[in-house]
Parts: sequence; structure tokens; C-alpha cells
Amino acid sequence: MKQRTLVAVAVSLLGGCSLVPNYQTPELPVAEQVGTAVDSGDQATLPALPTLPGWRTMFPDTQLQELIATALSNNRDLRMAILNVAEARAQYGIEGAALYPELAVGADGSRQRLPADLSGSGDSRVAAQYGVQLGLMSYELDLFGRVRSLESAALQQYLATEEARRSAQLTLVSEVTAAYLTLMADAEKLRISEQTEADQQRAINLIRRRYESGLSTELDLRQAEIALETARASRAQYARLVSKDRNALAVLVGGDTPVLAMRELTDPAVTPLTGVPAGLPATVLTARPDIRQAEHRLRSANANIGAARAAFFPRIALTGSVGTASGELSGLFDAGSGAWSFAPSLSLPIFTGGRNQANLDLAEIRRDQRVVDYEQTVQQAFREVADTLSARQFLAQQEQAQSALVAATARSLTLAEARFEEGVDDYLAVLDARRALLDARQQLVSVTLQKLTNRVQLYRSLGGGGQADRPTLVGDAYAQVGGATSLKGEGSSLKAEGSSPKAEGSSLRGDASAVAEVAAEAPSG
Repeated sequence: MKQRTLVAVAVSLLGGCSLVPNYQTPELPVAEQVGTAVDSGDQATLPALPTLPGWRTMFPDTQLQELIATALSNNRDLRMAILNVAEARAQYGIEGAALYPELAVGADGSRQRLPADLSGSGDSRVAAQYGVQLGLMSYELDLFGRVRSLESAALQQYLATEEARRSAQLTLVSEVTAAYLTLMADAEKLRISEQTEADQQRAINLIRRRYESGLSTELDLRQAEIALETARASRAQYARLVSKDRNALAVLVGGDTPVLAMRELTDPAVTPLTGVPAGLPATVLTARPDIRQAEHRLRSANANIGAARAAFFPRIALTGSVGTASGELSGLFDAGSGAWSFAPSLSLPIFTGGRNQANLDLAEIRRDQRVVDYEQTVQQAFREVADTLSARQFLAQQEQAQSALVAATARSLTLAEARFEEGVDDYLAVLDARRALLDARQQLVSVTLQKLTNRVQLYRSLGGGGQADRPTLVGDAYAQVGGATSLKGEGSSLKAEGSSPKAEGSSLRGDASAVAEVAAEAPSG
């Protein structure tokens, strides 16, 4: 009894072993803060980071919200990303199923005629056999965590795929918003061109009457006609761009674009909210889905090292069945017809030509690749946020200067028209002033569009709405593993560096000697 207890305790301790290196998140290879002080004119409308609002709060325009919601339902790229998540979740389920025994019920029967020279009695006879059994398929005792490591790697791949879906959703929201703002901007430029054309049409009617009365020259008339045709060309250009913008928006939405009310970019209902302070800590970047995806891939590669290490150790598989058997179908469940079988097997790698060592080296190299990928992703994210914050400051200054330019050119046009009507100047001064005003107004719309698009880019570069946009599918995985803390560590006391078994020297050394090296490094339980 004591012996059996000791064996059970030993098996229990072995079952708790793991050869997965301790996971440690790489340090962020960037400065501690991102962004510098900005003008107070574009400051906190919303609470400070690290929590940004969801897109419904960030983008208050009801028309835009309807477009985003439709795009999230219909966009094919996002739909493919969701299917990729479902595929990864199914793969995770397949790997996780290996942790549990597989049971199956089977029934069989056979009849066989034996000729006289093969039967023990010297007479030909017919032999029959029937059986029903409950069988245990080949079940691996996961003493060294190989199966658990593969299951953990599949889980991390699933979570990485979910973060890729979240990134695709964030990109789609940003692209729909940018396309919507571009449509509003081009529509506003179209209105400006139409107003300029109407003003120029009234001006040419006036100049024609002055020309017929001898108060203006033919040159004035022809210059006015040039200005009119220029305004018409501008109107046609922006009408084309508005149509193009609608088509682009329809592709993103995944269907026909509804009739939209064209609004000015300065309308508070259109303006995306802002509220990001200066000098953000670099740790806020870890909320970005692409960085979270890179970390999950790193965790997966780290778990695969445990599976590669476990290949150096014995693998024990259990196969058995219990049931009933009889030579007659009617006696299948009679007393004494019970039957059982138990067939454990043990496999210990002795020589594999260095395959196991090569697999371990490959797993470690892939882990190191994922570290570099994670660091590159963080650096790219840092640059995106820094560039966006820097641009915000200068765009605000540029918008103020452009507004002042519009006011100055409008005043210049008024003065030029007054001087022309008094006969002091020719129409060329009016033409130049009107052209300058048209360019200044349209450029102001472009700068305002850049400012609003910058807010959308900042929202995207900071990872969107944080917990407000928590994906629905990923919650299942977190629930299955008992919360986020279960994902931390696949833990063992092995260090990530310097703990792999080495196999330098002759390849004839094989894998058997490497087992001793790994065993010396393995945790006790």
C-alpha cells in the first residue's frame, strides 16, 4: 500500500513538470515617453489615456456611425479575419483534446470456416466470435508537458489571430471614417466651387453690360470668361472626386452607400473627439492589437520550445479495453464472458540522427525571431504615435494661419471689386483676388481635413478604444483558461537563455546523451 502511494505521488509530480522556458515580456526598445507638448487648442475633450473611448463615442456623427456599423457587418476583409479566428479556435480545440483520454465503444463479430486439415479435431468446422468492448485509445501520459506545450502554443496562436481580427476591425473603422471625412471635404470644396462659379457668372454679366456701354474693355470681358471657365472646371473636378469618394466608401461599407447629408467639417457633429495629452508613457503602446498579436506569437514560440525539449524524454502511451466476448451471439452477456486488455507502451529516443536537437534549435531560433518581430512592431508603433502627435501641433497652427489667409484674401477681393467699379484698376486685379480666395478657401478645407484625419490616425495608432472594443470571440478563450492570468506563464523555472541542451561534436552522439543534459536542467516538479 505504501509502495503504491509513493508511485502515485511520483507520477503526480512528474505530471506537473514543464520544460517551457519562463516567459518574460521583452523590454520596450523605445524611449519612456512618446510625444511632446502641444498647443492647448487641441487638448482634452475626453479623459486622459490609457483608456480611449469606443468608436461610437469617438465619432459622434450618426451618419458615420451607421456606415461603420454596416461596414463591420459586410466588409469582406473583416469577415475573412473573423473566419481566421474561428479556424485558429478550432485548431486550439484539436490540440487541447489531446490532454484527455479518448474512449470509444466498439462491437465486432466474425464467422470463419476451418478446413479439416487445419482444425484441431480433424473435422471441418465453422468458428464464430462476437464481442462488445469499451476501449481506451492510445493516450499519452503527459509526464514532461509535451502535449500541454502544444496546447499552450495553439492557444497563443488563437489569441494572436484574434488580435489580428481586432486590428483589421480598427483599420476598417479608421478607413471608413477617413473616407467619410474625405467625402465631406470634397463636397465642401464642390460647394465652394459652385459658389465661385455663381459669383463669377454674376460678375461676367455685369462686365458684359459695362462692355456694351463702353465702360469696360474687351480684355476685361475675356478675363472674366477665363475666370468663369476656371470655376466650372473646378466644379467638375470636385464633382468627379465626390463621386469617386462615394464609390470608395461603398467598397469599405460592403454595399450601396445611403444618401448622406453633406455637412461642413467644422460641424461639431462631424468632428471626431480628441483628448490625448502630451508626453504619453510608451507603455500605452502595448494596447495596440498588432503589438498584442506579436506578443502572443512570441508566447506561442516560447511554448513550442517546451514541446521540443520534451521530445528528448520517454513517451508513455496507454491502450486498453474492457468488454464481453463469446463464440455465440446469444451468450455475449452471459456470466464469465468478460474480457479485457491493457497494453501500455514506452518509447525512449536513443538515436534519431540529431532530429530532436535540430527541432529544439529550430524552436529556439523561431522564438528569437518572434522577439525581434515584437521589438520591430513596438518601434513602428512608437514612430506612428510620435509622428501623429507632432503633426497635430503643426496642423493646428497651419489651420489658424490658413483661416487668417482666407479672411485677408476675402478683404482683398472686396477692395479689388470696389476699385474696378470705380475705374481705378482693370479686371485683372479682381481676377487674381477671386482666384486667391478660391484657392485659400479650398486649402483651408484641406488643412481641416488633415487635422481631423490626424485625430483618426491617432485613435488608430493608440490601439482604438481599449476595453470598449474588447473582441467577442477572444472572451471565450480567456474563459477557457481561467482569465488572463493563466496566459502569463506556461511556467517552469527554466531560463529563456542558456538552458537548451547542446549537441556539439559528432552526430553519432545522437539524442540519448542529450537527454541527460535536459534532465539536469528540468524542474523537479
